Amino acid sequence: MKTRVYIDGSEGTTGLRIFERFKAREDIELLSIDPALRKDPSERARLINASDITFLCLPDAAAKEAVLLIDNDHVRVIDASTAHRTVPGWAYGFPELSAAHRQAIATGKRIANPGCHATGFIACVYPLVACGALSADAVLSCFSLTGYSGGGKKMIAQYDAEPRDTALDAPRPYGLTQQHKHLPEMQAVCGLKNAPLFTPIVADYYAGMLVSVPLSAGQLSSISSLAALHECYADAYAGQKLVRVLPLSTQSDMGGFISANARAGWDGLDLIVTGNDERMTVCALFDNLGKGASGAAIQSMNLMTGCEETAGLNV
Repeated sequence: MKTRVYIDGSEGTTGLRIFERFKAREDIELLSIDPALRKDPSERARLINASDITFLCLPDAAAKEAVLLIDNDHVRVIDASTAHRTVPGWAYGFPELSAAHRQAIATGKRIANPGCHATGFIACVYPLVACGALSADAVLSCFSLTGYSGGGKKMIAQYDAEPRDTALDAPRPYGLTQQHKHLPEMQAVCGLKNAPLFTPIVADYYAGMLVSVPLSAGQLSSISSLAALHECYADAYAGQKLVRVLPLSTQSDMGGFISANARAGWDGLDLIVTGNDERMTVCALFDNLGKGASGAAIQSMNLMTGCEETAGLNV
């Protein structure tokens, strides 16, 4: 039997990507809404309640409203908004973090899809806190370089416009008040007592993300070298299909540079450990539209339906 899927908000960047990936899947029956009724609450409610799984690709307020439209115990929800990422009762859609995370997704009815920046930070930090190598009291910094597609249709139009503002030619840090919407999940999922000092940066390329977390040897216990740090990640993500820990030689293999768009179009995430025994940087390299958005949502759906985890993904 096919899984009936409705995408509420299929006109946005994430929704469109999910829709495109489902076109070739014979195990999915897509429920479509008349474009003239896509904001009609009664029609949306009908389709949501007729689905097996509904993807919410909406602003936060609209995502919360959509959940209230559900009137049965059958519908399962994957929410791509920020609305439910730290809400009790919602599983966090990052199965590689632990067996418990994977099980919660597979059996859950309410799944919160991680934010793109948060995906990179959590991939770098969660294993260290979980194994006791990094204190929950740690005050961390994080830099995240993203392509402009992460800003949605409005930002894409700004970058694609001709002529355009020359300010867009250079990388632009934002979130300058340290109130970025991904900070709560970055802190909560990792179990940190302090929110990280977070600098997101948008640059003039379409897709791809590089999240960097610098660490000093003094912040880490039971890890005394770059090689030991690398081994910690290798152990944490052993056997995972969509998270890879690249060899320590990667920093030289890449000629001393890491391009933030190097994994655009791929649905996995690479972890790269760089630096030396005193000062280290852990980098997560992935596609902000893939493992950082639609790819992660589809991975969660695959786990929920019991099909191959990588079905429909670019791996």
